[in-house]
Amino acid sequence: MLGQALIAAGRGLCLSEKQRPLGRMPADRDADQIKRAAGGDPAAIRAIVVRNTAPLNALAYRMLRSQEDAEEVVQETFLRAWKALPNWKPNAQLSTWLHRVALNLCYDRLRKRREHVMAEPPDMVDDGPGPHGQMERQQDIERVHAAIAQLPERQQAALSLCALEGYTNKMAADILEISIDALESLLSRGRRHLRKILTEQAGGPA
Repeated sequence: MLGQALIAAGRGLCLSEKQRPLGRMPADRDADQIKRAAGGDPAAIRAIVVRNTAPLNALAYRMLRSQEDAEEVVQETFLRAWKALPNWKPNAQLSTWLHRVALNLCYDRLRKRREHVMAEPPDMVDDGPGPHGQMERQQDIERVHAAIAQLPERQQAALSLCALEGYTNKMAADILEISIDALESLLSRGRRHLRKILTEQAGGPA
């Protein structure tokens, strides 16, 4: 079955493939690949999975901060793609649609654990022995990730796509199904909100 083939092709790719933003595939090539994959062509199925697994995993991991959850989101995304491919209508590139599905799955998981995430305090500084510079840097990174997790979902997604994963504003706007102006507004609000959270955690004025 196509769904099993998609899952099998995706196993192991989340950690082994280089995690970079997607380039644009020509529309005719994209459509041909989708048509062949919908017909069960193993090479086309694997091409879609290899092309999309690492970027989807990187985005899901940024949103969820859990490799296990990220891999589950990627697998569920491909299962939904399997169901959609036979009736696929090219209103958007497949990669863009896959990112939308993955984001919605991330939103679902974030909603379920939002109260737990919000209740967790930021990591405290470890006063034990060790390379303090490296330790403090890691703690700073963790504090930033924890702060991003507290942002509203759309702001979190916009920052994850553009600031962390390196997507262009156009690609991020397509994935989020908003205009570039709306994306830039989300990014601006997200950065302000993030600075506010980090300042409050550091004990500064809100």
